[in-house]
Amino acid sequence: MGLLNSGKLIVGYDLGNEFSQISYSLSDSGDVETLSQVAGTEHYNIPTVLCKRKGINQWFYGKEALRYEAEQQGILVEDLLNLALAGEPVLIDGESLDPTALLTLFFKRSLGLLSQVGSSEKITALMITCEVLDHRMLEVLGQVVAGLHLKTDRIAFQSHMESYYHYMLYQPEELLVYQSALLTREKEQIRVFRMECNRRTTPVVVFIEESSFPFPTSGGPDEVLEDGKKQELDLALLDVAAKALEGRLIGSVFLIGDGFEQEWMKESLRYLCKKRRVFQGNNLFSKGAVYGMQERLNEGESPKNYVFLSSDKLKANIGMEILRQGEPSYYALLDAGVNWYEAETELEFYLQECNEIWLTITPLTGGSGKQAQILLDEVPGPITRLLGRFYMEAEDILAVEIEDEGFGEIRPAAGRVWRETIELF
Repeated sequence: MGLLNSGKLIVGYDLGNEFSQISYSLSDSGDVETLSQVAGTEHYNIPTVLCKRKGINQWFYGKEALRYEAEQQGILVEDLLNLALAGEPVLIDGESLDPTALLTLFFKRSLGLLSQVGSSEKITALMITCEVLDHRMLEVLGQVVAGLHLKTDRIAFQSHMESYYHYMLYQPEELLVYQSALLTREKEQIRVFRMECNRRTTPVVVFIEESSFPFPTSGGPDEVLEDGKKQELDLALLDVAAKALEGRLIGSVFLIGDGFEQEWMKESLRYLCKKRRVFQGNNLFSKGAVYGMQERLNEGESPKNYVFLSSDKLKANIGMEILRQGEPSYYALLDAGVNWYEAETELEFYLQECNEIWLTITPLTGGSGKQAQILLDEVPGPITRLLGRFYMEAEDILAVEIEDEGFGEIRPAAGRVWRETIELF
């Protein structure tokens, strides 16, 4: 408990529409554990649901919510994440409620599980991971975090792909020698993530390729399957594995989620285990979220000198050509490898007897770089002091805002703002 008193409770929260999970570490480099709803078990999945007592403003979450609904004592609210993303008010027990507020309530209640190791008041850093990060998801997560009123500003978001990357980064080195594959089963499909390292670069560049394959439906993990259904699922998984892995140097395979828990995998598992290490579980993403935050707290120092490029990452270095003490110089603005939605910087500079700015864009994925010209029409005066703001609007769209700040007592700021967007590739 000494580490808890030092305030080093780092939380990784895997937020899903059906289930969520919470992992944690008691230091920025320590072991990562996952909270269970039942002490001493591996019941990591928290159903992402709420239940309101009929006629009373009393709410329950997770398995307790399911129990109250089963006993017909309350009104169950499912699809909390999708409802928040849709943004439409939800009518519950005759009252119209904000769906993001409902998701925030679930999040806050589920964080109460941290009482097993401390409390939510002890959170030093929080990483939220979810399947996909886009503008709308980031907007919703931002509102949820604001509603939690946590006593820390060390809060970040990452996709499941990046959580997979960070999880692998903290595994034994032999698991990174060859490619790795992660399989998740979702309703009528299996999604496959293949992680590959390009060791010809320094640092080593890591890519993850995603694909999906149709898969037969079946009930939940508690359903009793007949022999015919077991064989159907087994052969279907064998077919998916052969298509996804054949001809590739896959050294490890991760089967993630409850969809792989039943004992129907025979021929498929035999195939997967040929010259490969196979792991089964369902808390990889929440653990990967903790590892990702640990790396941030260690100022981005990768334990193995790797850099991950995904759809969430800025894939080019962006800089500006300037004069420094009269000599041409390159000034770095945004660095490749950071999350594109977090890439932002400001720079104050002077423009002398010209109306153009040149940016240098250098892709990290190979290929030649390019120069991007920004023309400022009607620049006031021969010497102008400007404030530039550079940020990403999408993974490949750079937004540039230039504001006139005047020139001291000689010329006040005109309040003029120039704005332009640039396609990186």
